[in-house]
Amino acid sequence: MQHATSSEKQFPEIPLHLFDREGETQVVERRLPHWSQPGAICFITWRANDSLPREVLDRWFEQRDQWLNAHGIDPYQPGWHDRLKRIGGREARDFLDQIWNRWHDALDDCHGECVLRRGDLSSVVAKSLLHFDGQRYLMLDFVVMPNHVHLLAAFADERGMLDQCEGWKHYTATQLNRELGRKGRFWQQDGFDHLVRSEEQLEYLRRYIAANPNRARLPPGEYRLYSTALR
Repeated sequence: MQHATSSEKQFPEIPLHLFDREGETQVVERRLPHWSQPGAICFITWRANDSLPREVLDRWFEQRDQWLNAHGIDPYQPGWHDRLKRIGGREARDFLDQIWNRWHDALDDCHGECVLRRGDLSSVVAKSLLHFDGQRYLMLDFVVMPNHVHLLAAFADERGMLDQCEGWKHYTATQLNRELGRKGRFWQQDGFDHLVRSEEQLEYLRRYIAANPNRARLPPGEYRLYSTALR
């Protein structure tokens, strides 16, 4: 499966919606995702352990810290995500545009071994992402890139969201290491997540996922792309 598009789906047991600023939100440090809300659509990125060289990471964190400190946020204090969320408006969008885009552009440079170029290995990840679709979560879109994964999904509650993200990473890491004859960490522990706040943002992120292989100049067969139609 290089590209698959499901039929139109509805799952009434999952309260699919955009982020509700007035609703209850859980913020968790050092787990994926960091911000969660029942039924809210979340954009999540995981990356392979070797996907960003140390110098690239150091430069990114330096730029992130400069931006946050300039806005009165200490990035090394617990709960900084929550303080960033409260900024809102143009300033929060500026953070996403500057810092978020640089992070993902660096991933698209395809550093590291990029073992997920192999169709048999990317298939392990794609099948895992769809295994409980419609039962534990609603999968909207995903792309499996050579060294990272982007997905848009909604979950029935916070616990299900946290457990499923950890389950995906643990299961796929075990299977991929077995196929590669290796042991140890495959995925980085942390990553990027964002609760989708508007229909315009949702459409932007769906287009972003769909266009990711072209941006990275990947030939057919070196990625897995999935999208579902929604009512």
